[in-house]
Amino acid sequence: MDDMTPEERHRNMQHIRSKDTKPELVLRKRLWHAGFRYRKNVKNLPGKPDIVILKYHICIFVDGEYFHGKDWNTGKKEKVLAGNNPSYWVPKIEKNMQRDRESEAALNGLGFTVLRFWSRDVLKSPDVCVDTVKKAVLQNKLNAD
Repeated sequence: MDDMTPEERHRNMQHIRSKDTKPELVLRKRLWHAGFRYRKNVKNLPGKPDIVILKYHICIFVDGEYFHGKDWNTGKKEKVLAGNNPSYWVPKIEKNMQRDRESEAALNGLGFTVLRFWSRDVLKSPDVCVDTVKKAVLQNKLNAD
């Protein structure tokens, strides 16, 4: 059971960052050291990707598990329904998931490869994420030839 008052919860939620989160910073630092140059939070692209490697047409999103619905159809939705304020959170998370799908389709239509990483995966295995980016770069290079 959640022991937070509504005021405490509100204050907590206000401090959740939408950009420059720790997982984003970790991934950006690793990508920079691997030699990738990128733009961050590109506003004129659909979904405002967290990281864009323009040279290779790659957009990267680092998604928070809760807000972007990780494991939504395998039990997470039921937990949210049983939690606090489900009439707000269920539509919000589902809207986020729909927006993610739409922005990914729009970016694909513009010729971008879209990579999505869960924030905990970035923190747990940042080198695996960088390897995934490297593979996408190699694939895009091969497709350009």
